[in-house]
Amino acid sequence: MRTGPGRLALVAVAGAVAAAAGCTEFSYISKTYVGLQPQVVTIGCNDPYEVYDQRQQRKVLIVSNNLREITGCGLEGKDPALTRRRRFSEAAATYLKETARETCTIVGETVFTDLQTEFAYSCAEPVEKPGTKVPRLPGRY
Repeated sequence: MRTGPGRLALVAVAGAVAAAAGCTEFSYISKTYVGLQPQVVTIGCNDPYEVYDQRQQRKVLIVSNNLREITGCGLEGKDPALTRRRRFSEAAATYLKETARETCTIVGETVFTDLQTEFAYSCAEPVEKPGTKVPRLPGRY
């Protein structure tokens, strides 16, 4: 199995989830997302968010980091919690658009921590078979 900075970051984030939110979320995130390579989507004034896309289940995990949540672009000293839902939703919608899934819409949201939110989405097109070559964001792994 291939390891790299993205996988290690997800394992670290998943570990933080286990410490903060218990084993249920850690187990779910590990089973659902641990084998996926992250992609990066930017919103607003180039704020990057990592995206883990589980295409067969039509779910994406949006991951931020502590520094962005404290000093992020556009916060201007305000509580990041006030804009978190909007920012994470925008990152998920932007990701779907940039990966040629304009017909897809967000249909559900699960907040795991202040740094991780999962979005379920629905598309008019059928689910791709595992192993299907799919578009990835340009210039990213």
